[in-house]
Amino acid sequence: MGFRVNAPPVSVVWWRQDLRLADHPALAAAVRRGAVIPVVVWNPAAEGGWAPGSASRWWWHHSLVRLDEALRRRGSRLVVRIGAAADVLPKICQETGATAVYWNRRYEPAAMAHDSHVKDRLKAVGLHAESFNGALLLEPWTVANQSGRPFQVFTPFWRKCLTQLPPPPPLAAPELIPAPERWPRSESLPALKLLPRKPWDGGLKAAWVPGEDGAHQALGAFGQGGWRGYTENRNRPDLPGTSRLSPHLHFGEITPRQIWAHLNDVAARAGVSDWQQQQFVTELGWREFSHHLLYHFPQTTDAPLRAEFGHFPWREDAVGLRLWQRGETGYPIVDAGMRELWATGWMHNRVRMIVASFLVKDLMLPWQAGARWFWDTLVDADLAQNTLGWQWSAGCGADAAPYFRIFNPVSQGEKFDPAGDYVRRWVPELARLPIPFLHAPWTASPAIRAAAGVVLGRGYPAPVVDHAQRRQAALDAFKLLRVRRESGAASG
Repeated sequence: MGFRVNAPPVSVVWWRQDLRLADHPALAAAVRRGAVIPVVVWNPAAEGGWAPGSASRWWWHHSLVRLDEALRRRGSRLVVRIGAAADVLPKICQETGATAVYWNRRYEPAAMAHDSHVKDRLKAVGLHAESFNGALLLEPWTVANQSGRPFQVFTPFWRKCLTQLPPPPPLAAPELIPAPERWPRSESLPALKLLPRKPWDGGLKAAWVPGEDGAHQALGAFGQGGWRGYTENRNRPDLPGTSRLSPHLHFGEITPRQIWAHLNDVAARAGVSDWQQQQFVTELGWREFSHHLLYHFPQTTDAPLRAEFGHFPWREDAVGLRLWQRGETGYPIVDAGMRELWATGWMHNRVRMIVASFLVKDLMLPWQAGARWFWDTLVDADLAQNTLGWQWSAGCGADAAPYFRIFNPVSQGEKFDPAGDYVRRWVPELARLPIPFLHAPWTASPAIRAAAGVVLGRGYPAPVVDHAQRRQAALDAFKLLRVRRESGAASG
């Protein structure tokens, strides 16, 4: 059977990390043109060594289920294929008579190279191939300093971005998505094998609602007032002071343009004129900055931006790494964060900085080991932001923390979890310790520990390292690195 001569043109829309219908430029272009075949192609090998981790795979499954449901409500459905997109997409076009393929761009190094290859293959067989910006306020190559070079410091970068904003208003979701005359075959979502074989995802189910509707629920709750208290509460893991939008942004269930427009509307109703200067909007800027850096410095996923850190004397300590991963370091705020991560696939940002500092400066283990662990366990495991965060903590990236900034896990816990609610939730074996000792249980007398049911080394571990000693060792190593760099520069 052939295709009707007067049938509307058919386009394939290739979904990746844009699992939504609203503010979806590729979908909007396809709907304007005619009939649409929504397609997701599962091929983790195309990620260039950064295939989605376990927590991300869980999110993928549930978000794809929600996307398919949303498509069906509009007269369409999701086609699922397994294989190389450069082979799968032309084949679908051949099967259905589609003559165009649209998608929203990604900006990770391997993804950009992969997309370029796919576009070449599609054009080689006479298909129209077009991509769009559906993920960022400003694309990485559109922002440069006065010398035309990429920024490496956040503040001037974001100042320059603000001169090119606001972004265009977000696009509405189509009310109806025209269907093709013939649908191609589709795999079932379970065939992708994204869910764990041995269920460990109960905490993720309790903590998250993946999908476009879940994203807008989170934004609505935050927009009711949380964003105005964000500056004061964002560093408190014991308070609901953050938006928790990061996984929704990573999977493209919501866009920064939608968040910008929503906050603009909320601020206008509240009579707030300076909302663009508030801290939460600046956090959107940091997301833009991370993609700017990864685009211009693609080697930083594995190598330090500051080349001299390639000589840093990182330790090898598989036992220490394992204790850190399991939340058994003996430092309560560190352990609480690592257990929150394991249970929910997420960790409060202040605590991310604390646990990262502990890994690279107390344990002196390479930041790449931490980045890989976060990549596997975070539901918001974003390559650009993960890379920026870990290089910042290690002091080897752009706009990085100074080498002498080493977080004290005890004082950080006391300052940002003052009543101990966060530690008590995630380290319940310490719940009965009074607050003067909760963040440093080894300082409590044996009688106080006994009354609280705490036995160091049995019910809860003693500290794996002495922070003061390890802090000095890290400082000495950083100073030696700096001396080596300066002497090399002088001899050159």
